[in-house]
Amino acid sequence: MIGAAIVIAAIIALIALIGARLPRSHSATREARFDVPPQAIWDVITSVDAFPSWRADVKKVERLPDINGQVAWVEQGSSGRLTLAVERREPPTLLLLRIADPSLPFGGTWTYELTPSAGGTTLAITENGEVYNPLFRFMARYVFGHEGTINAYMASLKKKVESNRGI
Repeated sequence: MIGAAIVIAAIIALIALIGARLPRSHSATREARFDVPPQAIWDVITSVDAFPSWRADVKKVERLPDINGQVAWVEQGSSGRLTLAVERREPPTLLLLRIADPSLPFGGTWTYELTPSAGGTTLAITENGEVYNPLFRFMARYVFGHEGTINAYMASLKKKVESNRGI
């Protein structure tokens, strides 16, 4: 029993050591094309109260008082609570969100860039993140991947947009 505890402790220490040697900051970008105009995508990604209806990772949204005159909210899901705030918006082409909870073991921004393209829209989402805890840094890099959340978001958005079109 003690031997197993030592092995587990050694594995955790190794993961923490590897995580500590990884960069604290990361950037990940994904693009997807949608057969609808930018305004249709904009309407979906900025309708905060409707997120639980199309995002599997969001069970509930709680609106907060605006921060610096911009919309703020808490998303509640299986991974816990995440407070977000709009930092910049240029409808219907640019949306910049910031994680607005300094107590989390991670932080950063998501930038949404919507570009008209051949009768539709190309959406690029860029995550500029920081992972403060070395164990979480290891997990984000080697287990979940920095693109995992963006990929899931894009898949949910595509499904929502296609269902709105009756496809």
